[in-house]
Amino acid sequence: MTRADGRANNQLRKITIERNWSEHAEGSALISFGSTKVLCTASFTPGVPRWKVGKGEGWVTAEYAMLPRSTHDRNDRESVKGKIGGRTHEISRLIGRALRAVVDFKALGENTIVIDCDVLQADGGTRTAAITGAYIALVDAIAFGVAKGYIPANNKVIIDSVSAISVGIIDGEPMLDLAYTEDVRAETDMNVVVTGSGDFVEVQGTAEGVAFSRDELNSLLDLALAGTTELSVLQKSVLE
Repeated sequence: MTRADGRANNQLRKITIERNWSEHAEGSALISFGSTKVLCTASFTPGVPRWKVGKGEGWVTAEYAMLPRSTHDRNDRESVKGKIGGRTHEISRLIGRALRAVVDFKALGENTIVIDCDVLQADGGTRTAAITGAYIALVDAIAFGVAKGYIPANNKVIIDSVSAISVGIIDGEPMLDLAYTEDVRAETDMNVVVTGSGDFVEVQGTAEGVAFSRDELNSLLDLALAGTTELSVLQKSVLE
């Protein structure tokens, strides 16, 4: 099968990360996975939610949203509807879990970082782009906390990097980093979150019609590891 954009099955789309995109946020990154574009901003606040006060630990959480014209047709803002959708909740929690997996909360101290991931344009892989970009924003927000004296300079808050990528099986072929036209056709669709050390944080996989075998699962995970390794290298270069 020839992919719509001519990529090889094991090839990422063009990935770009614009660090410090926002003038106001303590950390920010505009990330593009092909035509998918997500703005990730990190807000640093001294103090923690009431349920964590006095425990000597910080907190990291995330919120995800899609702008009304991030897709072909305009969708109403969920804030106007008065109800946050299940998909939005799911992805927000996923991003939060991914980031918390690489944070030492004792080292963070009683400080809170909230990551906002807003999809400006969607063409598949919005949650994986959000996680990958959010990590950059998180690192810079922590650097802000250190510079302002909220976090001791010798505290190692970030214990590893984290990124994410989608994989899937289309017409029997495993493929990396699915664009929307591929995602909707996939017999198996999977999102994989991996640390820079190569450990899995989360694997979300579903057979959309045809069950997948253990060998196919292994092939998809191998593809995902190769893709996140590339993303990890890109993150490191951006932060340098």
